[in-house]
Amino acid sequence: MLQKTRSQSTHLTRQGDHLAELGQRFGWQALVTKAGQQRRSGPEAVVCERTAYRVERIFNRRKSRGHLAPLFVTRHAHIEGLPYRLTRGGRVGTVTEFVLRRSLETAPASLPGLPPENKPKRTDKPPAERSLKALAAIALTIIKTATGADVLRRLTPLSGLQEEILQRLGWGTAL
Repeated sequence: MLQKTRSQSTHLTRQGDHLAELGQRFGWQALVTKAGQQRRSGPEAVVCERTAYRVERIFNRRKSRGHLAPLFVTRHAHIEGLPYRLTRGGRVGTVTEFVLRRSLETAPASLPGLPPENKPKRTDKPPAERSLKALAAIALTIIKTATGADVLRRLTPLSGLQEEILQRLGWGTAL
C-alpha cells in the first residue's frame, strides 16, 4: 500500500548562534544529508565531502576542456549511450588521477615538470589532464609489408617523467 504524506512549514526561525558554532567547528560550507548520525558523524561527513571525487567535477572538466556542440539524436539507443560516451573519458581521468595521487601519498614523492609554464615545479597532487598530456607524446610506429606481416615496431623513448607516471599507475615501462 502506498501512502503519500505532505507537510507544510508555516514558520521558520534562523538559529544564528547554532549556525555560527557549526561554522566555527566545520568551516563555512553547509552540508545537508539524509543519512543519520548512525551512518556517519558530522566530522566524518565533512572529511568525506571534501575528499570525494564528485560527478560534478567530471562534467565540469568535460565542459571546460572541450567544445560540446548541441547534438540531435533520434534513436533511443543513441540517447542512452550518449551520456556513457561523454563520461567515459571523465571516469578514466578520475581513476587515473586517484591511483596516481594515492601512489604519491603512500610513498611520499612528487612529480616534476607537469606544469608546462614551470618545468622545475614539483607536485604531489597532479591533475589527470596534465598527467595524461605528459603521456600523449608517446608514439608507436608499426611498419607492415603488403602481406600484413609486421616488419618494424618503433616506440619513442620514454622520458623520466613518463616512466615514473607509468610505474605509479602500475603499468610499468614494459607495457
